[in-house]
Amino acid sequence: MSETTCEKIKRHCQPFTYAFSLSHVKSVLIGMVTEYETPKIITIHSYSIALTCRFVQLVIVFYAFAYLMWHKRGYQDRDPSLISSVTMKVKGIGTFNSSRIITLDNADFIIPPQENNALFIMTNFIRTDQQRARCAEGLDIHDAPCTNDTHCQLLSPYPPKSNGRWTGKCLPQGRCEIEGWCPVENDLTMPTPIKDSVNFTIFVKNFVEFTRFGVSRTNIFHDSRAIKKCRYHPIHDRLCPIFRVGDLLKFVEADDDERYKMLISGGVVRIKIDWMCNLDLGEDKCKPAYSFGRLDSRSRDEQFSIGFNFRYASHWKAKKRSHRTLTKAFGLRLIVTVNGEAGRFDFLVLTLNIGSMIGVLGLATFICDIVALYFCKQGSIYRKQKFQRVKITSTSLSTIHKHISLNDEQNKIKQTRDKQMNSHLADGDEC
Repeated sequence: MSETTCEKIKRHCQPFTYAFSLSHVKSVLIGMVTEYETPKIITIHSYSIALTCRFVQLVIVFYAFAYLMWHKRGYQDRDPSLISSVTMKVKGIGTFNSSRIITLDNADFIIPPQENNALFIMTNFIRTDQQRARCAEGLDIHDAPCTNDTHCQLLSPYPPKSNGRWTGKCLPQGRCEIEGWCPVENDLTMPTPIKDSVNFTIFVKNFVEFTRFGVSRTNIFHDSRAIKKCRYHPIHDRLCPIFRVGDLLKFVEADDDERYKMLISGGVVRIKIDWMCNLDLGEDKCKPAYSFGRLDSRSRDEQFSIGFNFRYASHWKAKKRSHRTLTKAFGLRLIVTVNGEAGRFDFLVLTLNIGSMIGVLGLATFICDIVALYFCKQGSIYRKQKFQRVKITSTSLSTIHKHISLNDEQNKIKQTRDKQMNSHLADGDEC
């Protein structure tokens, strides 16, 4: 006889009725208080699996304590966001020999006087006194040579890379005429660099603060007398904040010819200050470390725009005529970068890292399970013991109780089988 719709609904809803019944909910709550569940542990007598497990555990423990705890100081709280300020000063006297000898001091070769974490030292320059007039186009303009006015008129008034407005007239010296600042700068021939520029000294003052720990440090460790005489040396005086230009060039460039070309055409040098502080040793041990590098390309590697240079002009008027001095400055651009991190012991960080290490130790069990399941001769026996399949049907409550009693009987049979399997595996290694 076929079931009615009401009976079908009642049969399908019977598991839900049982799950949310008062007696079942009461038993679950009592079980939460009075019962404790633990994972099933299976012991396998196998030399290969045991040695594999111990080896993986030993590697994890060595990685955790030797690398994470000791080398990386995993017991410390870290503050990588330091606040930094840098000021730089240059001292030195140099001479420049062009048509006459010119003596320069730090106010002449520091352009501009102040920058943020950077400094430019002029080591060479080309200076041209100009006024507004008409004159011949520069020698570096390939279209400037002419034989008549027609050639200049075809390209006027503003050819590419011109130094002024072309008037369309060809001058007797065989070059097109321009109207603008005259005479035009000639940078085809480079002068010799400023003498004694390698002896200029650079004073770098750095202040840092680790806000999380409230620690402030400066890179001045010498007294007022010693700091006037000290010069930075990577072995003898690594904490001196005064650097000689010649020494900086040796740190960043080993080739003598390249160093001389850097003085002639300019270059970009990086000064890096690292504050890696272990505050557990005391704030006095928090000291900087300097490193240096060259940021521009070498002359033999670069085919265009070698070194570092820029132009600037100073203007004035005389007898109602505009004049200016155009200077093309070559030199060393020094860029200072500050990086750092401070660490101090923190019990919470230590506890979290130890918990993570204990969790990683479970990787050894995972690897050994794979070996036992898929690479052992008796992997099927281990699979049967490890994985237990329970089929529960939702026909009636009586059926559920039958499955529960059946599982109890199967557990007794499996316990007997476990003893037989363990005695069998103890005779030798089956993997």
